[in-house]
Amino acid sequence: MTDTDFQADLIRKGNRLFEQKPVFLRGVVDVEQLPTGGLPEFAFAGRSNVGKSSLINAVTGVKGLARASNTPGRTQELNFFEQPGQFLIVDLPGYGYAAAPEKTVQTWTRLIHAYLRGRVQLRRVFLLIDARHGIKKVDENIMKMLDTAAVSYQIILTKADKISATEAQTVLSDTIAIGAQHVACYPEVILTSSEKNMNIDCVRAQFVKVLEGI
Repeated sequence: MTDTDFQADLIRKGNRLFEQKPVFLRGVVDVEQLPTGGLPEFAFAGRSNVGKSSLINAVTGVKGLARASNTPGRTQELNFFEQPGQFLIVDLPGYGYAAAPEKTVQTWTRLIHAYLRGRVQLRRVFLLIDARHGIKKVDENIMKMLDTAAVSYQIILTKADKISATEAQTVLSDTIAIGAQHVACYPEVILTSSEKNMNIDCVRAQFVKVLEGI
C-alpha cells in the first residue's frame, strides 16, 4: 500500500467512524462527576472564540451538537459526548476568558487542569489555535502544562479560510516549529476551516490513528 493509499484508507475509516452520530452524555463541574466505564476520550481545548464548537460539530457531522450543550448555565462545564460504545468527545471550557470574573476563571482552570492531569482514558487533546493569530502565551502555558502531565496533544489550526494561502503556510510552519519544542506535542499540525469543511476528514482520521495505535 502506498502512502497515498494509506492516507486515503485512514480518511475512509475516519468518515465511517462518525456515520453513527454522537449524543450528549453529561456536563461535569467536578472531577467526581466524570463518566466511568473506561471508553477512550478525545478532548477539544482552546481559547475562547477559537471555533471549538464549530469544529466539533463539523467533525461529528451533527449541526449544533456542541452548542446544544453550551446553553447558559453549562458554559463552565466539561461537556461529554458519546460515540456509542466507541469513545467520548470532551468539550473543555474555553480558556483565556477575559470577560469572566476572576473567581470563575480560577474554578474553570482548576477543573480543566484536574481533568487533564488525572484522566487515564484521555488518549489525545486536540489543541485549537486560531490561524489568524497563531500560538499566544496563554496557549504556550497550556502546552507546558500538558507536557508536564505527559498528555499527548495535537495542534489544529482553525479559521484557515479567513487568511490567505501564503499566510496559512507561514502560520503552519511557525506552529510546527513551536510544537517541536514541546515533548508531548504530536508533530502533525492540521490546518482547518469548519465553514469550508477544509481538512475535517483529516481530523477524523486522527481518531482512527489513535484508536488503532498507528
